[in-house]
Amino acid sequence: MDLLKNTGFFVGILLCLSGQAMQAQDHEHDHDHPQHHHAHPNNEIGIGNYLTYLAGEKEWAYSIHIHYLRFFEQSRFGVGIGYEQILDEHRHRSLTIVGAFRPTSPLVLSLAPGILFGTQEVPGIRFTLHTEAVYEFEINRFHLGPALEFATTFDEFHLGIGVHVAFAF
Repeated sequence: MDLLKNTGFFVGILLCLSGQAMQAQDHEHDHDHPQHHHAHPNNEIGIGNYLTYLAGEKEWAYSIHIHYLRFFEQSRFGVGIGYEQILDEHRHRSLTIVGAFRPTSPLVLSLAPGILFGTQEVPGIRFTLHTEAVYEFEINRFHLGPALEFATTFDEFHLGIGVHVAFAF
């Protein structure tokens, strides 16, 4: 039952962030206001700091996610590479290829398939899939904001809530 409460909490936060971001969209169809497109730099190096709930172990741990993203010129899409490590006794480590989409200026959604490196308890490499939603506040070239993550190997999963910090160039 605790898992259902925790999952509901994370989904509720994600829906709140998504609703806020959708209301803040540019109104290109509104001719009474001048059009204002916010140009983002094409490159980003970011770090996500998460409090992560490990569903299989039913415990919380700190995790860190580091990524590099390259957004395509005049596009809302980007690609990159990511690395995540959960700092617990299992030493969960994954390497991913990141696909990012910016539906609105402050909201970034990511889908990242990759590999989960083996441990002594579970040797071998396994497939993993990470998803992330970040709502960014920009301060010049620095981005800062809340982030939510869901990751799975399809045998187990974890949920994370935290802060995303990035430098765009």
